[in-house]
Amino acid sequence: MNTYIDHTLLKPEATENQIKTLCKEAKTYNFASVCVHPDYVEIAKQQLNNSTVKVCTVIGFPLGANTTATKVFEAQDAIKNGADEIDMVINISWLKDKFYDKLESEITTIKKAIENHILKVIVEISLLTDDEIVKISQIVSNANADFIKTSTGFGTHGATLEAVQLMKANISSQVQIKASGGIRDYKTAKAYIDLGVTRLGTSSGVEIVKGKNSTKTY
Repeated sequence: MNTYIDHTLLKPEATENQIKTLCKEAKTYNFASVCVHPDYVEIAKQQLNNSTVKVCTVIGFPLGANTTATKVFEAQDAIKNGADEIDMVINISWLKDKFYDKLESEITTIKKAIENHILKVIVEISLLTDDEIVKISQIVSNANADFIKTSTGFGTHGATLEAVQLMKANISSQVQIKASGGIRDYKTAKAYIDLGVTRLGTSSGVEIVKGKNSTKTY
């Protein structure tokens, strides 16, 4: 379970000391990564030096409405500062408008800009219809991203098993799934892993691996 978890702290009021605690917990429990805002990437990298835990950050977060050029700059700046993985938010309005070529081009451009680093594409399922989840799963696959991710944690709800099943049925073999938002206990986490999810975005990583429930919000 431990190595599935992106140990996450994306609250706007997160402090430096809280980020340091997040990193300490991630090392203690051998989590896959910590997921932090871009301004904390350098601190996280320092804290995780000589560990196997990766530094993940978010771009175009949480709305996805930045220009592509802005997202590219954010991504490259984050990599320069020590990020190993990038979680980008799609332009949701483009999906609603059926601007599929623009969506695919943006994801492809960002993936090329970060070269061999991991790119996870956040699609915010709480705002999407089933048909849109199917379509964006296909677009993410065509753009050669590494992961499709369910949620920012700031929508009206987070991951659902139904959405993950739709994604799984419509992504290519090289694309993995990250479920995020509302995953706060071991039972829920295991249900997603059993469906084939390979990463879990959660602020409750410690509680999950200890088998405890949590009242935290993502």
